Amino acid sequence: MATFKPCNENQLIMLPISLQDQLVPGTLEHTIRRVVDKHIDLSVFDARYHNDETGTAAIHPKILLKVILLAYARGMLSSRQIERACRENILFIALSYGYPPDHSTIAAFISSMQAEIESLFCNVLLVCQGLDLLGGTHFALDGVKLSANVSKEWSGTFDELKRKREKLQEKLQQVMADHLQADQQPEVEVERQRKRERRLQVQMERLNEFLAQNEPKRGSGGKEIQSNAVDNDSVKMPTAHGIIQGYNAQALVDSKHQIIVAAEAFASQDHENLAPMLRGAKKNLTAIGQDETYFGGKQLTADSNYHALHSLTVCQNEKLDAYLPDIRFRTRDPRFAERERFKDGIHGRQRTAAKPDIFALSDFSFDRAAQTYLCPNGKRLTLHARNQINRSRTYDVYHARPEDCAACPLRARCLSKPTAARRYLSVPTPQPPNLIDEMQAKIDSPPGRKIYAQRLRIVEPVFAKICFHKRMSRFTFRIKPKVDVQWRLYAIVRNIGKIQAFGILK
Repeated sequence: MATFKPCNENQLIMLPISLQDQLVPGTLEHTIRRVVDKHIDLSVFDARYHNDETGTAAIHPKILLKVILLAYARGMLSSRQIERACRENILFIALSYGYPPDHSTIAAFISSMQAEIESLFCNVLLVCQGLDLLGGTHFALDGVKLSANVSKEWSGTFDELKRKREKLQEKLQQVMADHLQADQQPEVEVERQRKRERRLQVQMERLNEFLAQNEPKRGSGGKEIQSNAVDNDSVKMPTAHGIIQGYNAQALVDSKHQIIVAAEAFASQDHENLAPMLRGAKKNLTAIGQDETYFGGKQLTADSNYHALHSLTVCQNEKLDAYLPDIRFRTRDPRFAERERFKDGIHGRQRTAAKPDIFALSDFSFDRAAQTYLCPNGKRLTLHARNQINRSRTYDVYHARPEDCAACPLRARCLSKPTAARRYLSVPTPQPPNLIDEMQAKIDSPPGRKIYAQRLRIVEPVFAKICFHKRMSRFTFRIKPKVDVQWRLYAIVRNIGKIQAFGILK
């Protein structure tokens, strides 16, 4: 009969392990160790520790920074996951020198790095510059909308949040009444009632505190916009997968090796973020020894979401050779002339019935004597506002009388919404060729199309690596300063990955 060695899972084996030998040169973990040990100024953390005379020894900041960077590179967002890895994974054990940090220590370290993260980012950027990984001729800007660590349920205007508080109060009173009648019920049911009561009380206290300590948020037009009682820095944002409560994470990328030169999370749309991203990039590049006029003559590409008059003005002031297309630039591109053939249902896609064409500006006639417009039904539209400015044009607004539109037989072809009270007509004001027209001509030129096409290969892989390969699908911290720290840590991880791939550290 065959004999086998015993399989005893309960036996203990002592293995001699050299922590240094686990970090093999050329790997990401080895690069992280070298960058943190040799090239990052960790003295910025000294001021937060006051245990030189009393108190126990603290875990060194370089340990926490190393394990966090490796964890983010491995797609571990949770501090509890990082703690477990430091106890079970030999690479994390080696980076932490056998001192596994607690999850609360990890979370507190990340959330309190607002003052140090900029210095850390610039230290890594300086390493990239020293290894000649920065080209400095072409930059691409883009962003990704990521969910915040909060539910949309807690968003609303102040009136809506007050109504929500009233409903919670009614639920709490009902639960308390049920609790009083639960004495004869099983203990499991009684405990369930207690938990629900405590949860509603916490939610009530949160809403009361928020409404008492905050003012309504106002949009650009002065109208109240929705606040969030848990993370009031986050906003609702439209995405391809629906509306999320979150942030718009931005990155400005150098074309040579896709090094991120600036990273920040915003609670605004793309066209508002170009100016602050350029300011942040100039600050970072100045910190590593570049001149204030570094961007002069350099190329910048960004998609049509960044196209706005103020964005083009910023690029002009910085003397950037910018390529920011308008939203209709593809309709003018002959390479997309046959795109209509994909809209006829040949490939099995069902199209909804087309809406009737809405009357355009050309369907209205201008009465110079009265300085009014006449609609297709002969009714007058009078001046409502002058010199209004949107992302691309200055225009005057004319509007009709509500009583004229209410009984108009052409109402269905004139009003974009059936519930609209009157027709508004936006009339562009005459102006000489401006930055918008110049950019349109620039993008439509063959050299402009060729330069703009480089954007895809420069910036899109960066977000694919961070959001897909490194699993950065949502933020785990609340309020913008802490969210900024987490996003910049991911940018640091990305840059260290490039150092590993293309640089030789000394």
